[in-house]
Amino acid sequence: MTDDRLPIEVSHLTKRFGAVTAVHDLSFTVEPGHVTGFLGPNGAGKTTTMRILTGLMSPTAGTATIGGLAYRRLPQPSRTVGAVFDTTAFHPGHTARDHLRVYAAMGAHPDRRVDDLLDLLGLAPAADRRTRTFSTGMRQRLNLATALLGDPRVLLLDEPSNGLDPEGMSWLRQFLRDLAGDGRTVLVSSHVLSELEILADNVVVIRHGRLLAAGPWAQLTGPPTVVVRSPDADALHTALAGTHAERDGPDRLRIHGLDAPAVAELAARHRLRVHELTTERTGLEQLFLRLTAGEATTAEQVTTR
Repeated sequence: MTDDRLPIEVSHLTKRFGAVTAVHDLSFTVEPGHVTGFLGPNGAGKTTTMRILTGLMSPTAGTATIGGLAYRRLPQPSRTVGAVFDTTAFHPGHTARDHLRVYAAMGAHPDRRVDDLLDLLGLAPAADRRTRTFSTGMRQRLNLATALLGDPRVLLLDEPSNGLDPEGMSWLRQFLRDLAGDGRTVLVSSHVLSELEILADNVVVIRHGRLLAAGPWAQLTGPPTVVVRSPDADALHTALAGTHAERDGPDRLRIHGLDAPAVAELAARHRLRVHELTTERTGLEQLFLRLTAGEATTAEQVTTR
C-alpha cells in the first residue's frame, strides 16, 4: 500500500443472521478524493456493511476491502481507517483529554496528537470536562477526534451530524470536504438528505441489503427540467418537436431533453417571446424516495460507472 489514496471496495458482499439476509450480493466502490453518501431506509444494511468494513463482523460471503486489504489484514488499522459509529462510547468519568489519551496509547499515536485534535475539533475549552456533561454535538466532535487520532486516509461515519446545530453542521460539512480534498476516502451514512445533498459528491443507495444506485447523485437524478412561460407557448411547443415537452398551463411548458440555453436559442430563432425560463433539478431526497419506493429494482437500471 504505497499509494495513500485508498478506495473502499465492496464485492458481492452477503451477510446472513440465521434466516435473515441483511446484505445481499452487494457491490460498490468508494473512491478517494470524494465524500460519498451511504443511503438507505432503516434496516437497509448500511450499518452491517460498515461494521464488516471495520472488522467488527465477518461476511457470510464476498469481500469488503480498504486499499485492497480486509480490515484485519491492515498493518496499522487506526492509521488507515477512522470510524465513527456510536456517540455513547465514552467512559462518563473521563475527560475529553483522558479519552483521547487512552485511544492514542492504544494506537501508539503520539500524545501531542491529542492536543492538536482538541484544537482542530473545537474541543479545547472543554478538554478537561467529564464526557457525561457533553451534549450530543460535543460527543460527535469527540468521536470524530478519536477517529482522526491516527491521521487515517479513510473515514467511515455513521450519522455524524446527529445533535449538531446549524453552525456545527456547516463546520462539519467544510471539515469533511477538506479531508476529501486532501485525497482521503470519506463514506458518510446519514438520514439528513438535505445535508448530504450539499455535502456528498457521490451516493450509494441500498434497500433490503441490495444495491439500488451508485455514482454521482446529480447524474443519477437525470437531466434537469426546463420550465418556460411564454405567450407563444403553442408555437414554442410546435418548434420543440423531437423533444419531450408537456403543457403545464395555458402559457407554460415543461421541457425535458434540452437545457435552458438551448431552449432560449430555439425561441430566439423562431422569434418567440419568453417571459420566464427556469431550471428544475431533482433533489437528492426525491431521488432517494423514488429509488427506495421501488421504481428502480435493479442496480443496472440506475448505476453510473
